Amino acid sequence: MTASAQALWYVAPGKAEIRAEPVAPPAEGEVRVRATLSALSRGTERLIFSGGVPESEYERMRAPFMSGAFPFPVKYGYAMVGRVEDGPAELKGRLCFALYPHQTVFNLPAENIVPLPEGLSPERAVLAANMETALNAVWDGAPGPADRIAVVGAGVLGLLVARLCAQIPGTDVTVVDTDAGRGAIAKAFGAAFATPDTAPDNCDLVVHTSASAAGLATALRLAGDEATVLELSWYGANTVTVPLGDVFHSRRLKLISSQVGKVATSHRLRWSYTRRLTAALNLLKDPVFDALIAPPVSFNDLPAKLPGILTPASGVLCQLIRYPN
Repeated sequence: MTASAQALWYVAPGKAEIRAEPVAPPAEGEVRVRATLSALSRGTERLIFSGGVPESEYERMRAPFMSGAFPFPVKYGYAMVGRVEDGPAELKGRLCFALYPHQTVFNLPAENIVPLPEGLSPERAVLAANMETALNAVWDGAPGPADRIAVVGAGVLGLLVARLCAQIPGTDVTVVDTDAGRGAIAKAFGAAFATPDTAPDNCDLVVHTSASAAGLATALRLAGDEATVLELSWYGANTVTVPLGDVFHSRRLKLISSQVGKVATSHRLRWSYTRRLTAALNLLKDPVFDALIAPPVSFNDLPAKLPGILTPASGVLCQLIRYPN
């Protein structure tokens, strides 16, 4: 039967609202999912909330099940955990992850949900899209055993990358950030912590996630001869100065991009999107990742609380959203 849902829409710079939406009965091959938890993607959703998506990226920036059109109004998000209410018998009642916006009830093709593996909490599962991006980045950067690695930017993505790199035997991983408060999480993730002034140089791989010109300059400075600097930041419509003088040419540095929209070239022939997302969910079974998750806010309170959550000064890493039962 048709259901009534509530969805978060970004409607103008700095403004969001909750709108009522009808949800038709599931079609053949679809499942109906009732939201349990979702998470804000702070970097991407801050750009959308502020109207910072450049016109050139309007189509490429579309999330898999986004509604509306950039710049506004848009229903956006891709970190949803919910329970299957209707669909194939083997899926009914199961918690699943979906790349779906913030909405209380929705339908999806069954192949677009991934059941949570046993042992993974729904709270931690909201990090799956971030972990998928981090996994893809590690494939792109190709760190090896005993490498010296710096990750510039101690947000969710940077810390996930650091954790994956720190589990490679013999690696020496340092998280670099101006916020010394992130040091405890970095250490819990198996990495050292440094400020830009104290970070080790001559690195074999540097991953940049801070989305700032200063962070990118630091990343280039920390790279050793013929090393790779992997750019994971998304700058939106902002123009960023890249210091390609100084040591860039003399050290023969490589500056490359990584983006989750395509499976890394090294794995693309063998890995589907579903296989990659399933791997990300399994990687999140480690309870150390609970340190990234902020206490939940109510879905109904989002329009009022978004400005505070999305400001860089909030200190929030992964903001959890809880839905009404």
